[in-house]
Amino acid sequence: MEMIAQINGTINGLVWGLPAMILIVGTGVYMTIGIGFKQFTRFGYVMKNTIGKAFGKHEVAEGSVTPFQAMCTALAATVGTGNIAGVCGAIAIGGPGAVFWMWVSAIFGMATKYSEVTLSINYREKNSKGDWVGGPMYYIKKGLGKNWAWLATVFAVFASFAAFGIGNATQVNTIASSISESVKLFNPDANVGSVNLIVGVVLCILTGVVLLGGIQRIGQVCELLVPVMAVIYIVAGIGVVVLRADQLPGVFAAIFKGAFQPSAIAGGLAGATMMDAIKKGVGRGVFSNEAGLGSAPIAHAAADVDRPVAQGIFGIFEVFADTIVICTLTALIALCGNGVQNVPYGEAANQTLTVAGFCSVYPDTIATVAVAIALSLFAFSTVLTWGLYGSRTAEYLFGTKIVKPYQILFCLVCIVGTTIDLGLAWDIADTLNGLMAIPNLVGVLLLSPVVFKLTKEYFANVDAKKKAAK
Repeated sequence: MEMIAQINGTINGLVWGLPAMILIVGTGVYMTIGIGFKQFTRFGYVMKNTIGKAFGKHEVAEGSVTPFQAMCTALAATVGTGNIAGVCGAIAIGGPGAVFWMWVSAIFGMATKYSEVTLSINYREKNSKGDWVGGPMYYIKKGLGKNWAWLATVFAVFASFAAFGIGNATQVNTIASSISESVKLFNPDANVGSVNLIVGVVLCILTGVVLLGGIQRIGQVCELLVPVMAVIYIVAGIGVVVLRADQLPGVFAAIFKGAFQPSAIAGGLAGATMMDAIKKGVGRGVFSNEAGLGSAPIAHAAADVDRPVAQGIFGIFEVFADTIVICTLTALIALCGNGVQNVPYGEAANQTLTVAGFCSVYPDTIATVAVAIALSLFAFSTVLTWGLYGSRTAEYLFGTKIVKPYQILFCLVCIVGTTIDLGLAWDIADTLNGLMAIPNLVGVLLLSPVVFKLTKEYFANVDAKKKAAK
């Protein structure tokens, strides 16, 4: 076990090291230039045609979901524990400056995710059941040709295994831990092991009911779950920021100063470098919004749309909502609530830093339960979507017959994940998650001319219609 941990640690250091950060951010910068900075110049159009049309009635074809349902399904995976525990961990190790680099990765990540989603729609296909399927494995194989089929297989293998870890065991373990902490507030003598087991069984059943219902049921559940969980967390978080508004000037000063001089912020960050802030900010940003990982395009492939770019703009909105809105709010809750100087820098902080932020303005019991509910909803929605991702990649490798067995096994992992110490499992899953990004980013870069061409044609048509309407 110790040898496995060492090998994984070495690989993880490479996967999430400086070269990977350069590849991830570099791809975002290149795609941003290639699409003409559309996440900035067309931001109003993006908002109007994503969240602006979210609640209208849509008829969809069999085997498809509405564009908004596809986005909610993808958001269900991106808005997870990384938005709470991940952000706090980045701040604790990289300092407040990590938030600045998280913003940078998100700004360029919008272009990366836009490109992924656009390619996914452009190269998707119907499976034997009549469902739309797509994602990196399809656009790599179909877009780059048979000689690149091996790279598509590599992505599918990594994603199939990563789904059990990052998308399931680690998520349900977080749910169980949060619920157990809340239960102990009311019953200190409660048996944590029994509580975790019950939580695992319930999650197994709920996941099975949704997942085995197919893409349309997953889309319908996520369409309801994602807005509710986001609103609850955002409203409660804004309450902390408003009531601790006196801290905001110091917090933003620490974020911008700490981006370049982390050790100047607090004694606990002595020895911290700008590279620490960059690695933690970019790494946690990518982990949270999944821009570049290639997972979200799998969900978007099921959208009932004709034009790839029309769905691609949802990728821009996703990264904005996930990182610029929710992750930033988490950072402000932690920094305003605890005070910049009082954050336990250098420690592997998790959701406890968020709980402490909420406790600064709300009663302890309410704060703990609220965070537990938010984390549980965030994590459960992630489980549902990664169940889809894993089954789609397994389907690519072995055909539709593997889908049901894979989904059943995925549901059973919910029970295992709540009852064991994950430790190494989390680290291995994190490595697999990062390995997914490499073949996907290679595919995006090589297919960038396709994205640029589709983007140019789409917005030329938009402008022409706008001009004709005047």
